[in-house]
Amino acid sequence: MFELYRILNIGLTIYSYAIIVYIFMSWFPGARESSFGSLLTRICEPYLEQFRKFIPPLGMIDLSPIVAIFVLYLARIGLFEFFRMFLF
Repeated sequence: MFELYRILNIGLTIYSYAIIVYIFMSWFPGARESSFGSLLTRICEPYLEQFRKFIPPLGMIDLSPIVAIFVLYLARIGLFEFFRMFLF
């Protein structure tokens, strides 16, 4: 049971880092058109699109990735509490 928790926790952590890298790639022209950028687009954009429906950008600033990462953080905490109830 603990191994399942570790795998899910690592997966959520890696996904959070992937979103952060995807956000930073917008600062560099042509970075999202690379093969790595297109991979991150296919991975991150469906999740971020859910938040962009409810959180409009403020001018040139898109706050939806911040909320998306915060939701992933809350999911990790909830996952920990869920497994803590069953392990102890």
